[in-house]
Amino acid sequence: MEVDRDMEVTMQLSKKTTILFSPELHERLLRLAARRGTSLGGLVREACEAHYGLVPWEERAAAVEELASLTLPVASPTVIERESVPQPEDLLPEERRKRGRRTS
Repeated sequence: MEVDRDMEVTMQLSKKTTILFSPELHERLLRLAARRGTSLGGLVREACEAHYGLVPWEERAAAVEELASLTLPVASPTVIERESVPQPEDLLPEERRKRGRRTS
């Protein structure tokens, strides 16, 4: 039996919240929702999920699997530290570095 996607979404949405917007913001959001082909409620839900990280468990698990499948070249911790942490002499102003070389 095929499940209607709209019915599935409607069944998942069971809590209602009232949000007050200024007339200007309300109009801008309505126009944005129309351009994206969604409702104002859909736009607000999408913004909340993006901002607060409310990503469904399935999407998070898929992202973890995708990251775990990556094969990237990674050096040893010693090499990584050497490449990312400057040497103390590199933090000195150039004039002091030059002076330090003359005395060596």
